[in-house]
Amino acid sequence: MRYIIIGAGAVGGTIGGRLFAAGHEVVLVARGPHYEALREGGLHLATPDEVLTLPIPTVDRPEALELQPGDVLVLAVKTQHSVALLDAWAGRPVAGGGTAADLLPLVCAQNGVENERLALRRFRHVYGMCVWLPASHLEPGKIAASGSPLSGILHLGRYPSGAGETLERIAADLEKSAFLAPISPDVMRWKYAKLLSNLGNALEAICGPITGDEALELSRRAMAEGEAVLAAAGIDHAGVAEQAEVRGDRVRLRRVEGERRGGGSSWQSLARGSGSIESDYLNGEITLLGRTHGVSTPVNEVLQRLANEFARELRAPGSMTASELLALVGP
Repeated sequence: MRYIIIGAGAVGGTIGGRLFAAGHEVVLVARGPHYEALREGGLHLATPDEVLTLPIPTVDRPEALELQPGDVLVLAVKTQHSVALLDAWAGRPVAGGGTAADLLPLVCAQNGVENERLALRRFRHVYGMCVWLPASHLEPGKIAASGSPLSGILHLGRYPSGAGETLERIAADLEKSAFLAPISPDVMRWKYAKLLSNLGNALEAICGPITGDEALELSRRAMAEGEAVLAAAGIDHAGVAEQAEVRGDRVRLRRVEGERRGGGSSWQSLARGSGSIESDYLNGEITLLGRTHGVSTPVNEVLQRLANEFARELRAPGSMTASELLALVGP
């Protein structure tokens, strides 16, 4: 199998780098200064134990790559970028006949629960991946992966449900590459659990580290709203104890030399000045379900709105206090 990593940021870069370092064939897809840095100097992947410079082939568009029947497409971008990339890759020809949409497996290595639905409209063989992978990408060409001894836990399953031989081969490759990759025929249970844990991403981006009574109260309320809407919608998710049992101490956060990690993926979007953020598909998913099922979600609504404002206005992460945010939310 050859892995085409569409989006070589923190998640995609770590997955692609680890696969390549373990001897698997990988192509990274990136753009702008990140693409230029990868093409000229390779991927610099720093972990708690080593710093690797990996000469991974890199392209900046689908047309620059000839797809083969054994390729696996791994979509590792934020959800707001999914549609454009799915459309760009779906119609690409595969050597020997057919298109990527008809023939190739597509793995959604992404947060949120919308990507798989978007992909299944276009691709025949769609797989969900629940990503628990602490990493950061703040400079072109550089990824810091702070998980140890494994870099991450990646639950895998066919969407909407199921498993199969293709998935077994992908999981085996990942498990030889510093990941735990459990196959879960009901993978969306894990993705909905991850959605709940991601509801604090916007809070961290807006206010900085979630510490202190007011920030912790906002985090608790956002999570409580999420659990309430999932219950109202009849959506099952993996519980805290179930998640802890799988994780154990397999992925411990350790310092990476030279890393200036300040927060998770949404914090990093603001720190890089990317101009967009994923809150519409994290807090916004809870807002949508709340409106659909008649459950009030004031904290998630405010977090969604403010995170988008911060991204559009290129405001620095952590530039609003938790008390200011709490005043906007109300009691």
